[in-house]
Amino acid sequence: MSDEALCDKVIQQVDATLKHDEQILVAFSGGIDSTVLLHALKTIKEKLRPELMLRAVYVHHGLSRYAQEWAEHCRLQCEQWNIPLHVAYVSVDPSLAGIEAAAREARYQALNDLLSNNEVLVTAQHRDDQCETFLLALKRGSGPAGLSAMPERMVFGDCQQVRPLLNVSRQQIEDYARIQKLRWVDDDSNQDTRFDRNFLRLKVLPTLEQRWPQFSRMVSRSASLCAEQEQLLDELLAPALSHLVDSGGAIDIDGLSSVSDIQRRALLRRWLSQHRMMMPSQEQLEKLWWEVALSQQDAEPMLKLGECQIRRYRQRLYLLPAMQPVDDIQLEWDGQSKLLLPDSLGVLMPDEAGETVRRPKADERVTVRFSAPGNLNIQITGRTHSRSLKKLWQELGVPVWLRQRTPLLFYGDNLIAALGVFITVEGQRQGDDVGWNILYRKKSY
Repeated sequence: MSDEALCDKVIQQVDATLKHDEQILVAFSGGIDSTVLLHALKTIKEKLRPELMLRAVYVHHGLSRYAQEWAEHCRLQCEQWNIPLHVAYVSVDPSLAGIEAAAREARYQALNDLLSNNEVLVTAQHRDDQCETFLLALKRGSGPAGLSAMPERMVFGDCQQVRPLLNVSRQQIEDYARIQKLRWVDDDSNQDTRFDRNFLRLKVLPTLEQRWPQFSRMVSRSASLCAEQEQLLDELLAPALSHLVDSGGAIDIDGLSSVSDIQRRALLRRWLSQHRMMMPSQEQLEKLWWEVALSQQDAEPMLKLGECQIRRYRQRLYLLPAMQPVDDIQLEWDGQSKLLLPDSLGVLMPDEAGETVRRPKADERVTVRFSAPGNLNIQITGRTHSRSLKKLWQELGVPVWLRQRTPLLFYGDNLIAALGVFITVEGQRQGDDVGWNILYRKKSY
């Protein structure tokens, strides 16, 4: 193949993948892969699609002593090619998830924050990267979902991420860069074989390619077949999943008990995927079923999964965010201004659309709390008898984790209302009292 034909083939591949996209943000590290990608897009804009809106971003982690030099290289390159560049500075905390994972998370958050409406994020992963991802998933014992490796197009925050070079080999990229006389930077950490991906690229794949020259192409085909099978399963299981999941996103345990073990695991994986959760291991999935879903009825089981937790209530499984304890918090409130609740629980505000309670007396101190003794006897409006708070929570179907996260309005030591749930007889408006209208805009779970 001639040099011109090779370059044309890469450009055509990129153009075909992005033919319906008009606004593109390129993740530009200055390395050879993203340099070739950005050059190909520059060529497409100049020769084929002058209306294309193209810009680039360099994420500055500060992890390498060369990071500022690389940022300057990217700035000069984009200036030469007349492409707007944004340098995003991020901080990485390796104590949370390790250097690789923490850097990736910081990078993706910065990219997500920068994307505008209708803009796609374009990244430079290629066929050899796909092969490495497949082998890493194989090492972890992943099933078809993990072995699907990287899709060409996927949801990214509120936008999409596209990988137009997934069918282009590393050799083709190197040839393109040589033919076009491109300049790029080499990340010194790419030679560190302590990182699994570098070990595969430097020590394993060259041997495999020497023995089987089409190895990366065949692995890419296998990844595509796995992705196709997963898509088919998604379509076949969608009606059953829709039937099992309620409007709040909780999934029915009895319904899961009525299907085979294989189908149940597949449904649980897809339920978690709907919440954009990282796929659990087989061990975690079994623990979820046996130790949470099927635990004793009087238990309050919980499984941590990444930054979230899964809990059971009334034969349903709920996927919940991490929660900070708030039961010891008391907030003073004047009832006239907005009150921001802790741990992103929502906000209280005066509003005619809210619940109406009596106004406090002059000597009554108004507080918002999140706990009260479970044996506290109270009578709520619409009922003739008092009940303990614990019994009321149960009768009203308030999940266990919300019982100490629901804002309780107190006047002095008198419980006036559990906002959004009930008003006590003590809190009823009477006579000429115009009352307080309190709207609780709560965080959803």
